[in-house]
Amino acid sequence: MLDPKIPPGRLQDKWDYYKDHCKLVSPANKKKHTILVVGTGLAGASAAATLAELGYNVKSFCIQDSPRRAHSIAAQGGINGAKNYPNDGDTVWRLFYDTIKGGDYRSREANVHRLAQISNQIIDHCVAQGVPFAREYGGLLANRSFGGAQVSRTFYARGQTGQQLLLGAYSSMSRQIAEGKIEMFSRREMLDLVLVYGKARGIIVRNLITGDIERYAGDAVLLCTGGYSNVFYLSTNARNSNVTAAWRCYKRGALFANPCYTQIHPTCIPVSGSYQSKLTLMSEGLRNDGRVWVPKQPGDKRHPDQIPESERDYYLETRYPSFGNLVPRDVASRNAKQVTDEGRGVGETGLAVYLDFRDAIAKSGKESISDRYGNLFEMYERITGENPYEVPMRIYPAVHYIMGGLWVDYNLMSTIPGLHVLGEANFSDHGANRLGASALMQGLADGYFVIPYTLGNYIATNDLPSVETDHPAFEEAEATVNTKVNKLLKIQGNKTVSEFHRQLGNILWDNVGMSRNQAGLVSAIAQISELRQEYWQNVNIPGNEHTFNKNLEFAGRVADFLELGELMARDALDRHESCGAHFREECQTPEGEAQRNDEHYAYVAAWQYEGDEKTPVLHQEQLEFDNVELTQRSYK
Repeated sequence: MLDPKIPPGRLQDKWDYYKDHCKLVSPANKKKHTILVVGTGLAGASAAATLAELGYNVKSFCIQDSPRRAHSIAAQGGINGAKNYPNDGDTVWRLFYDTIKGGDYRSREANVHRLAQISNQIIDHCVAQGVPFAREYGGLLANRSFGGAQVSRTFYARGQTGQQLLLGAYSSMSRQIAEGKIEMFSRREMLDLVLVYGKARGIIVRNLITGDIERYAGDAVLLCTGGYSNVFYLSTNARNSNVTAAWRCYKRGALFANPCYTQIHPTCIPVSGSYQSKLTLMSEGLRNDGRVWVPKQPGDKRHPDQIPESERDYYLETRYPSFGNLVPRDVASRNAKQVTDEGRGVGETGLAVYLDFRDAIAKSGKESISDRYGNLFEMYERITGENPYEVPMRIYPAVHYIMGGLWVDYNLMSTIPGLHVLGEANFSDHGANRLGASALMQGLADGYFVIPYTLGNYIATNDLPSVETDHPAFEEAEATVNTKVNKLLKIQGNKTVSEFHRQLGNILWDNVGMSRNQAGLVSAIAQISELRQEYWQNVNIPGNEHTFNKNLEFAGRVADFLELGELMARDALDRHESCGAHFREECQTPEGEAQRNDEHYAYVAAWQYEGDEKTPVLHQEQLEFDNVELTQRSYK
């Protein structure tokens, strides 16, 4: 049985109890310990800056040329905090409950409540850093609404909140680099985890410029490598986003939790052609003022200006009167799919719905809308050639965020001692569906406020003798990496890495996307297994390992995606219920909403690697709900 190591006491007191009773490392001893932080997005940058400020020696590894290029910059809409500045009834409890409910009751109460508690500290901390949050006329921080909540608790910086928050963390990190407390390694990709006597004590990385394989040792490893939505090929993620670091840890013994929970974001620019390699997100914040609609009649191809009000279906407002356009992302996405499946989609492909700002502009004025969303409108016009001030945006759901990831306990530690996993790389806080504006909240909570306590507790309670990179465990791990690289380069087949990746993405989108069923999932497992076998016989990777080689980079990542894709389908097949973003067609209410099976599936599914050709073993962490009632999720 998996032990989440949740502290005793009332839900509201658990985090304070933990902080009061955890073991500490003295300032004089912190400088004796080296921490390896992999990833420099919000979770990684905040963790590295905070730990270095405390006195630890930090080695930070960045897959990009600069931490400022981490995918966290792509987050647009905002970050939640239970400040209740609008005085509309928000509390820490309401943020906790909305997050639990939004995740369809498939996350831990203790972790989610801690996140809600910390949310206010995050806002204060970021303001102190100089993050330029939007402000009201009188100078107070502004808030806007987001999906899944009936209060305004989302702090934002126009449509570039992630970028501004990352700059705050990056500035703190840069100060520690200048102080000599953080050693920065850019253009490095983690390819394996090194275990010494069962504990995480080092990593193997590839220098992406020279191709050299490098070894680094430390007393603990913090994995902050983000999500793996690119397994679908087309997603809103940056092209460098991948699963490799987490997957190699999985193969070293870390359990992989809830891989089938994939969030489809309802507000993306639709696919325009087969030439695309990624999709572009339009912030959920746009749903504050934009109204979602389609024509009432199938096949209506008239210009939107020619469709009168009486012939428009504002379907979210009609079906969900309490929340309207601000229903959670999974609900909005499934409804968009439904109306397009009925033949009422818009645009050339018919795979789009309108997001219309006509009424908001008439009410508030173009200048006011521009102040809130100007950069997003500009981005949309540059991509589509259409002016959203004059015609409605066309949007459609696309793969966005991953709720699954490596299993961690309350300490953010995986099943491998010393391997801590932060931010989107872990499964922890979002259940089966992430509410908007909570990803930034989780990444910064983990890095700034949680890991300093939990990592200190680990170091203070474990014997960590000095380990050097000439230890046999490093030799073995490096040999494993080299064997895989050489095997890939020797294949010299006829298909490119991208061809295989696109095929995998199509299989997953069709069978493990917005809607899943028994037959499709069984088919997906068989198709991916066949595709994986072909990959290792017919992929072509030009160049060699001792140089800058993007094809080789992607080849290793796609090899891991092929294995992950099969696990995602297997996890979805095993979970015979609908919850959040995991929608099994066999499990729905008469109204077409997700139907949970709490009696049999109120657990975290954590998978254990058994070997490349062996079926992984399922472990279950039973979820206990002592503070909220498990009810059918409703936004009507």
